[in-house]
Amino acid sequence: MISKKKNTVISLLGLSKDAKGQGKGDKRWSQWRPNVSLVMHEDFQVDRLELLYHPDHLTLAHSIRDDIEEVSPKTDVALVEAHWQNPWDFAEVYRWFYDYSRNYPVDMDNESYYFNITTGTHVHQICMFLISEAHLLPAKILQVSPDFTGQNRARGELRTIDLDLAKYDVLAKRFFEEAVSGQEYLKAGIQTQNKPFNAMIEEIERVALRSSDPVLLEGPTGAGKSQLARRIYELKAQRSKVTGDFVPVNCATLKGEGAMSALFGHIRGAYTGAQNHRDGYLRQANKGILFLDEIGELGLDEQAMLLHALEEKSFYPLGSDKTITSDFQLLAGTNKDLRQQVQKGLFREDLLARIDTWCWQLPALRDRLEDLEANIDFELKEHTRHHNKQVRFNQAARQQYMKFATAADALWSSNFRDLNASINRMVTLSESGRIDEQNVQAETLRLSSRWQQRPPHDGVDLTEYLDDAMLATIDHFDQLQLSSVIKVCKESRSLAEAGRTLFDASRQQKVSTNDSHRLRTYLKKFDLDFKTLTER
Repeated sequence: MISKKKNTVISLLGLSKDAKGQGKGDKRWSQWRPNVSLVMHEDFQVDRLELLYHPDHLTLAHSIRDDIEEVSPKTDVALVEAHWQNPWDFAEVYRWFYDYSRNYPVDMDNESYYFNITTGTHVHQICMFLISEAHLLPAKILQVSPDFTGQNRARGELRTIDLDLAKYDVLAKRFFEEAVSGQEYLKAGIQTQNKPFNAMIEEIERVALRSSDPVLLEGPTGAGKSQLARRIYELKAQRSKVTGDFVPVNCATLKGEGAMSALFGHIRGAYTGAQNHRDGYLRQANKGILFLDEIGELGLDEQAMLLHALEEKSFYPLGSDKTITSDFQLLAGTNKDLRQQVQKGLFREDLLARIDTWCWQLPALRDRLEDLEANIDFELKEHTRHHNKQVRFNQAARQQYMKFATAADALWSSNFRDLNASINRMVTLSESGRIDEQNVQAETLRLSSRWQQRPPHDGVDLTEYLDDAMLATIDHFDQLQLSSVIKVCKESRSLAEAGRTLFDASRQQKVSTNDSHRLRTYLKKFDLDFKTLTER
């Protein structure tokens, strides 16, 4: 079932109209107030309201937010401070909206966006129209007005205007230079300084807007492959290069008999337990983008069918003698060297040749430390957006954290996942909206401890399977052993196969009588089991 998108409305606080009836008790509910009226329409649910206000009018903003929460509890109201020295100065107001739109984290899969042009000066309204028309934000224009019949005085009327940019190509070109560039969008507005990374993003932008060929994103775990794949899709969708959905799939979770069904679908009765029809991921991605993360984990049979689907734009669902057509673009991600996988017989050479027409290697975080500070600021902005609470470093704490984060022994072994988790922990534990030196000291000790517990080069990261409390009770010797055992399990098709690999000498000497039982007992010591490991 496709979930309904949530509605996000960006609106200005009205100094005269919104203030009507304030301080008059229940009489205010008989007054038409634009931002309160906005959330009172049963046929238009406002899930999130970004209410822009001048800092001099914070009291009124709080009052309107309280009234909105009373009439529409499901509406999340975010107060956004907007400081204009002169609200009639077009250049100043437009620049504010330009910066606001450029840094706004658009989520086209889950949200629809609207500008409410009812309140504010005419300059505000013109600027919001231009921002929408130039597609700086993919937002429709919305307006509320009083009900002059008097039947629904407080609620009023609501109208939306969907700008069809295709009809306004000539006008749109005037604002093209002001629009957020594709490169900035792919970088989520983060002002990166690493020259090789910026050059790569520039090339990816050109290819994304000109080609529908498969794309292969290589790089270590946590380098941002999934995020970049989604933003490639969103950029193409904004420019009408794709009209279908973004379908992300972690191939490491596709194991056994269910892998074919998940990818290609099946008909009812195709196999025991197939009681209903299933479309499969490839069909869901028709006219859109299929992102196969960790594509190196696919089985050889699935690889063969995927290659056929890429070349023919069609495939057979399990149990069916009729082909299904699906015209999708493939984005693939991997942290493995697929060329080595080909040599080992684990990946099809013809499939690799088909998907690496465009191939980019995303660098590890430690290879682009000049971008670290900009990414820290991005993480803090994301927290503000999601929690409506701004948290910052004090100056000394920021210097302390940056010194630790850019030191030679800062591994950032999980790359941006490490950074995201680190910032979230400090934000959560901070007091009064400030990350201080004590927060930073505790966090740097935590990160140092985790990095010292890293596995050998050919093992796995134990922090993905065990919590800090469990790791603290395991000797380094046992950590190395467990890391290698988990790696063997993940590369094996069954518990028995993993047991045969791990206890090969014991089997030959007939010392081991039940390899599966030995392995199961060993994993249980760490509250682990084979099925859980292989599904991750």
